[in-house]
Amino acid sequence: MSTPATALAQIGKSVFIKGELSGSEDLYVDGQVEGSIALKGNSLTVGPNGQVKASVDAKGVVVQGKLEGNIQASDRVDLRKSAIVTGDITAQRISIEEGAFLKGKVDIHRTDQK
Repeated sequence: MSTPATALAQIGKSVFIKGELSGSEDLYVDGQVEGSIALKGNSLTVGPNGQVKASVDAKGVVVQGKLEGNIQASDRVDLRKSAIVTGDITAQRISIEEGAFLKGKVDIHRTDQK
């Protein structure tokens, strides 16, 4: 059922991770992570129960839960209506749903600025 094209790692509600987290597949966090998350070519999704206190470096980031730390995304950041984000965001594109909370600055980078 699982294929490399749809590889997705999951951190469940009862899991707590402290330290440096890196990988080469998409990651879904519904538990707690403290430290740093590096997913250069992949996406991070913080689920509705997720609590992340980390600096994040990923291709795409979707936040439904709570994230404290700076986000560096090479593509897109989506803040859903239940998101609570404290930290600076750097991305090419950003989407913030009505009801989402953001405390920090947003820095948009264009693709032609190389």
